[in-house]
Amino acid sequence: MSFTAEVKDELARVELGCKGCVKAQLAALIRIEGSLGITGGRPRLEITTETASVARTIIALLHDGSFGLKTELTIRRSVLHKAHNFLIVVPYQAGLSQALKDLGILGDEGFEQGIRYGLVAKDCCAASYLRGAFLAGGYVADPRGDFHFELSTTSLGMAEGLLKLMARIGIKARCVQRHNTHVVYLKGAEDILRFLAATGAHQAALKLEEHRLLKSVRNDTNRRVNAEIANARKTSRAAEEQVAAIRQLVSQRGIEGIPKSLQEVCLLRLKHPEASIKELGEYANPPLSKSAVYHRIRRINEMLEE
Repeated sequence: MSFTAEVKDELARVELGCKGCVKAQLAALIRIEGSLGITGGRPRLEITTETASVARTIIALLHDGSFGLKTELTIRRSVLHKAHNFLIVVPYQAGLSQALKDLGILGDEGFEQGIRYGLVAKDCCAASYLRGAFLAGGYVADPRGDFHFELSTTSLGMAEGLLKLMARIGIKARCVQRHNTHVVYLKGAEDILRFLAATGAHQAALKLEEHRLLKSVRNDTNRRVNAEIANARKTSRAAEEQVAAIRQLVSQRGIEGIPKSLQEVCLLRLKHPEASIKELGEYANPPLSKSAVYHRIRRINEMLEE
């Protein structure tokens, strides 16, 4: 099961807090996955989903006491994707037109655009609307890879409404258009975690947080290792340059032609070409500090330049 399927399965089991939450969640599901046809003034609603738990949720909400609508379910199998497709039909019946008006789908002048504020005025209802939107058109990448989250809709008004709802709970989302689809997306783990927690996907949020921490530890370890490797390479190059300089100086002057205060460092560097400055100082008798070794090596380079 994909991580998206896990999140949807968890969200489909969230208990709704009030009747307003029922309307909000169902409204979002219909807005994104539903299609409405009107013949002779009689509406007919069709909702399609590929997720069984989402299909069960839609049917349960339609049958809820707030609406009590009759539904017809058809399960189809996609030959191309080798997966089931669930078609939920709500035929014309008494109460359907009023239900569509209550859900902000139909208004006095026909189809409504965007999200009706009355459906999401309460914070719990706003969370339910976002939950329904994800159940209908959501995608979240496996947290073992890159962090990525999307909500897709064909309505620009719907996408803009989702952006505002997310902003209400401190989520910074962006929107991009792909062909005829408007995609509201999140990139940062923090915002994805906030969305999952707000909509009730707590287990999924914990799983994502676990992988985020693992990545953080892994990245910190890699940075430290890379820094140590870089320092080791830098030290090695510096030591090679020092050995070359000392050999050139000795070939020109001989070891006796070098001041005694510098002879010890020259001999130690030739004997320990891979040692660090600190280690060279420890090999000296008596031991020298790092600054003292640096000073003597600098003096050796100055002598070579002279």
